[in-house]
Amino acid sequence: MSVRASTPRARVGGSAPAVRDGHLRLAAAIAVAVVAVVAVGFVFSGSPGTIAPGTKIADVGVGGLSADAARTKLEQRSASLSHVPVTFVAGTHEFKIRPEELSVSPDWAKAVEQAQGAGGGMTVIRGFNRLEHRLFPTNVSPKVNSYRAAVNYEIGVIAGKVDRPYKPARLVRNGLNIEIIPGQPGEVLDRSAAAKIVVAALADLDRSGSVELPTAVQQPAITGPDLNGARAVAEQAISAPVKVTAGKRTFQLEPAQIARMLQLPTVKGGTPILGGAAATAYFAKLDRLVGRPARSAHFAAYGSRVVVVPAVTGLSLDVPRSAAAVLAAAESSTSRVAHLTIATSIPGRTTAQANAMGITGLVSSYETIYGGIANRIHNVELVAHLVDNKLIPPGATFSFNKTTGARTAAKGFVAAPVIINGELETGLGGGVCQVSTTVFNAAYEAGLPITDRTNHALYISHYPLGRDATVDYPDIDLKFVNDTSHWLLLRTFVGSSSLVVSLYGTPQHRRVVTNAAPLKLVGPPPVQKTLDPSLAPGTSEVQDPGESAYSTSVERLVYAPGGKLMSDNTWSSNYRSSPEILLVGPTPVKVKPKPKTKPTTTDTTTTTTSTPPAQASRNQQ
Repeated sequence: MSVRASTPRARVGGSAPAVRDGHLRLAAAIAVAVVAVVAVGFVFSGSPGTIAPGTKIADVGVGGLSADAARTKLEQRSASLSHVPVTFVAGTHEFKIRPEELSVSPDWAKAVEQAQGAGGGMTVIRGFNRLEHRLFPTNVSPKVNSYRAAVNYEIGVIAGKVDRPYKPARLVRNGLNIEIIPGQPGEVLDRSAAAKIVVAALADLDRSGSVELPTAVQQPAITGPDLNGARAVAEQAISAPVKVTAGKRTFQLEPAQIARMLQLPTVKGGTPILGGAAATAYFAKLDRLVGRPARSAHFAAYGSRVVVVPAVTGLSLDVPRSAAAVLAAAESSTSRVAHLTIATSIPGRTTAQANAMGITGLVSSYETIYGGIANRIHNVELVAHLVDNKLIPPGATFSFNKTTGARTAAKGFVAAPVIINGELETGLGGGVCQVSTTVFNAAYEAGLPITDRTNHALYISHYPLGRDATVDYPDIDLKFVNDTSHWLLLRTFVGSSSLVVSLYGTPQHRRVVTNAAPLKLVGPPPVQKTLDPSLAPGTSEVQDPGESAYSTSVERLVYAPGGKLMSDNTWSSNYRSSPEILLVGPTPVKVKPKPKTKPTTTDTTTTTTSTPPAQASRNQQ
């Protein structure tokens, strides 16, 4: 293998010393620039304990001040303005508000910290930051705290005076003329924006000029042109009479009548309708003319017989459809005839339902004799009417108080003799117990379970022994249960001097046996003496004999038709006494007898010794 000697290549681009010189010159330039930059940074760096020159907080210059000095300056300025109001303008109204009213409090410490941080950093960096602040001054806005509830309240007060709702265009009727009243724009406060502006303005340290709050104009939602169509329809409706027919009957509806019933629209796109008090009265009158009320099946009693009076289907005016027909005819320019719609009215109880109730005959009946003053008779008749025709479902409990309700003057009850706390007095509803006692005995004779019964406080001789029943709304009640498998009908028949209560249903043919204990005298009436100056001294007179206290009991045995004992119940009655009222005259005055005197005889003349003056005075008294 042969080896060639290499030939040296020639250098291109100049010599090595020239390149080194270029690098040196570049490095020197960079060094000079760095030194210059550092020098600038040092020149403008200032003191790290002061705020960069050119800095403002809330438009107040604080450059060159220490943090404490800047904060003190701002806080003093803010405190001096806390009582100074700011004038706000909204619409045509002015409002003056002080910062203290809304607890407006700028966070000056935080703002100073932020301003100081913006011009801080290491010496050179701080210098350039502060140079930037000189060229482009900074204004720091502090964070502002406020009492939000107070702000919202104040904004609400402002809005209450500023807000003016728009008025939409509307249709009005003047006789037979339909007019359009143009709408009016409104103005409302922009509450959200206003709240921010108020808080910011109260935090500001400048009190020159007023601050305007933003409002917005509200255009009417309905304008005059929007109502042109409805106006034309309304004018057509009252342009001529309308003929209203129901079968063979015809009625004329005049334009003035239509106008009173016409309800003009209040919304965009609305159309006139018939309504209001005038329409209600008109269609109610038509209903009375063309309809007839439905009548439920009911029962008619004749002594021991009871029959079902069949139901009657009613006819009634279908008001919505009839009103629509009248309006359609009124809006027509060719056929102004409206045909009323008559609907069938179903009775509440059909004949079939009444027959299924099983009320076919007399179950029991009882009669009591009554009398007394006119007011008592009136109350008997009134409460008898309230319980009359009461239907009692199978298994249900009849309540006297629930059926009659409270016995009040508003229902027509008047004052009459009544037993109150064991004494005969005058009270509202006297005579009601005549009816409750008769109802009790009707249920008693029917053999029905009696679950609530109270005897009178005083014994009353004209009622069956131990079979009276008192009531007092709402505490003392009379109750019995319909334990049959069919409905019961309670009827009352009031005569001139007697009351009959009958229970109709499916006759049960129960046998009722009564064993009444003799009336037992518990104690005589206590004597209550009352002074009567009109009586002679030492005399007396019985004003009221009173009542003795008695007790008795009644046992009722109820047997089924087959003779099986169904129930055995005993009701005890304890009657309290009422006092005998004895009127007594004044106590007699005891007169002392005069002392006897001895006569003195002189010759033929007899004389007596006179009574001393003092003793004579006592006798005359």
